[in-house]
Formats: sequence, structure tokens, C-alpha cells
Amino acid sequence: MDKLHVNLLYHGYDIFIGAPLSEMLTPFLLAAEYSKALIISDTNVEKLYLSTLKNILEKVDLTAENYCIAAGEAAKSLTEAEKIYTRAIEAGLDRRSVIFALGGGVVGDLAGFIAATYMRGVPFLQVPTSLLAQVDSSVGGKVAVNHPLGKNLIGAFYQPEGVFMDLAFLDSLPRRELCTGLGEIVKYGVIYDEAFFRYLEEQADHVLHYDRRILKHLVLRSCEIKVTVVSQDEKEAGLRRILNFGHTLGHAIEKETGYTRYNHGEAVAIGMMGAAFISAALGLTKQEEVDRLAALLMRLSLPVMAEGCDADKIYEAIFHDKKTVDGHVTWILMEGIGHVTALTDVPENVVRDAIGRIVRVA
Repeated sequence: MDKLHVNLLYHGYDIFIGAPLSEMLTPFLLAAEYSKALIISDTNVEKLYLSTLKNILEKVDLTAENYCIAAGEAAKSLTEAEKIYTRAIEAGLDRRSVIFALGGGVVGDLAGFIAATYMRGVPFLQVPTSLLAQVDSSVGGKVAVNHPLGKNLIGAFYQPEGVFMDLAFLDSLPRRELCTGLGEIVKYGVIYDEAFFRYLEEQADHVLHYDRRILKHLVLRSCEIKVTVVSQDEKEAGLRRILNFGHTLGHAIEKETGYTRYNHGEAVAIGMMGAAFISAALGLTKQEEVDRLAALLMRLSLPVMAEGCDADKIYEAIFHDKKTVDGHVTWILMEGIGHVTALTDVPENVVRDAIGRIVRVA
């Protein structure tokens, strides 16, 4: 088992990677002495892993309720949050109770949002079951729900008490879900570590065959990079913005396609290509680096173009992104592989041209 510490000024915590869930979680729970628990999962995860977690809680005498949401981005809403608040109140959860996020990124974001706001904040633990959640959304304390006008517009920075990553969970992932996690992993190579990007190029075929040794390295290195960034900038005042590479256009694509056509990592992959095209147009990176990114994404079965989208609507949607201030979009752009920069003065024609290159009209 590997352990990383997220070193924050007011609320540091540990990330446990690689051991069976019971081995990581049991000692933690015995020391924590929570009063009650609420497990939030979705319809896919519930039938696979809810009983595993409940058995662990029973062995430490922790009474647990569970709430299951429909799988998919649509459940990450204020309407669903209100239903969960009702369940928590009816179950008698108090400020010493703990909320478990058992699932992927949607479950983690929603459960964390509930924990941040129920009784002005109760403890929560992340038990990510998807590759995307393990390498990205479960680490860093961003919790949120969506609004019809944009993704993650209603939320907070609220850190978990701990994150527990059992790599055996990845064995049950459909290939598409594995690939969507790889979208975020490629991002880490682009923004921070060219050697990591090169490792992905070398091991792409093995990754898609669920090689546990390689997957562990991908999870561990991704978390190391994110922990390094978050520990320096918890609330996205500066450095943490680099983690948004590909996300401005990615979120716009998700919104334009109703959060149903593309998984998050797929939309981020397309968004990274758009950002790469902008970077090349501004002379920040060479075309060969753009081509290198596209080649890796395609090898990992990730899309590089959005099907059946309206380029004008995608352009309009970027201004509803939470990183837009006074009408200016903060773009995270490539300076080669392994380095990025932030710009707020990208010309409209450059952005529109890049969107045109990543959109295939139906």
C-alpha cells in the first residue's frame, strides 16, 4: 500500500492506494469513532461494492444508511441533493456522522457537496471506484452540483477526511470507463511531467489490457502530481488553475451534448485538443506536440472531435464556465509537453477556429 499526504494549512489528510479496502479503512474507522454513516453510491456501483463497504462498517459497529442515485451526470443536481438531505435528517445523522462517497466522480462531487452543507459541514470519506475518480475528482476537495446553465457552478472547497483507493475496483470497469479516466491522466503529463506522458505513450497498449502494475503507477503518479499542486494552492488562486487544461471546452461540450453523449474524460480529451490548437495558433507550442497529443489520445481510444455539436453554442457556453471573470476566459495552454501557461486575452477568432477544428457537424 502507498500513502500520500495532502499537506494543507487547516485540513490535511491521507490518500491510501493499492491495498484491499478493508485493510485501509478498518484501522481508520476504529480511530475515528464516528456516530453514524450515510453511504452514497449509484445504481452501477451499489450492486458491485455496497455490500463490501457495509460489511466493513458492521465489523467496526458503525451503523450505516445508504442512498443510491441514478448513474450519470444528471443526478448531480440540487433536486437530488435535497432528497439526500431528507434521508440524512430522517436517519438522525449529526455532526459526528460521516458520509461515504462510494463511486465515481459524480458520486464524489455530490456526496462531498452534501457533506459540506449538511449541518454546516460533516466529515466525509472518498472511496473512488472509477479510474477517473481515483486519479482526479476524489483528490483536492472540489465538491459541487450542476446548474442548467453550467457544470459545477454551485459548490465549495471541502476536503475529505481520507481517500481510500482499492485498485481491484478497476477490474470491473467497462473499457469506456477505463478510457475516460485516461483522459485526465494524459492531462497530468501535458501540464506537469513530460516523462509521465512518454510513459503513457510507451505503455498505452498494456493500459488498455488492465495491467494492474501499470494502472497502479498511473494512479500513484497522477495523485502525486495533483497533491503537489493542491498542497500549494488549495482554492485555485494560482497554480491549481493548470489542472483545468482541457476543461473549459470540455465542460462546454458536455453541456452542449446534454451530459449524455460524452463521459467527462472524453470531453476533456476533446477540450485538450482545442486548447492545443489555440496554443499552436499563438506560437506557444509546436504542431508536432499537438500531433503527439492527438496520437496518444487516439491510441487510448479517446475522441479528439465532438460529433453533432453547434460550434457557436460551444463558444457561448465557455462564458458560463466558473473560471470566467468579467467576461474573460482563463485559458490553460500548452508550452510543449510538460508545461502550460495561463492566458486571458486569447483573440475570439483563434478560439472560434479551434472550436471549428474539434467539432464535426452532424
